[in-house]
Amino acid sequence: MKLADVIERDPRETSSGAVFVGTSIPIKLLFEFLEDDQTMDTFLDQFPMVTRDQALAVLGASRDMLLSVAAETET
Repeated sequence: MKLADVIERDPRETSSGAVFVGTSIPIKLLFEFLEDDQTMDTFLDQFPMVTRDQALAVLGASRDMLLSVAAETET
């Protein structure tokens, strides 16, 4: 799944930042749930318009970006 298929800017709210495609659910909410020791299932239950595949794609892209930055700082 391409990141462009998962993340977009909410056209109704220019200050809201990135949201899950087709929703007004901010991406940052997923991270806030996880930081508060809540599960992805809890997040998905509260925001059923976000699919598991979308949430996993966001987490995977975040992981890949962090690992890429870490690798660059080692060289």
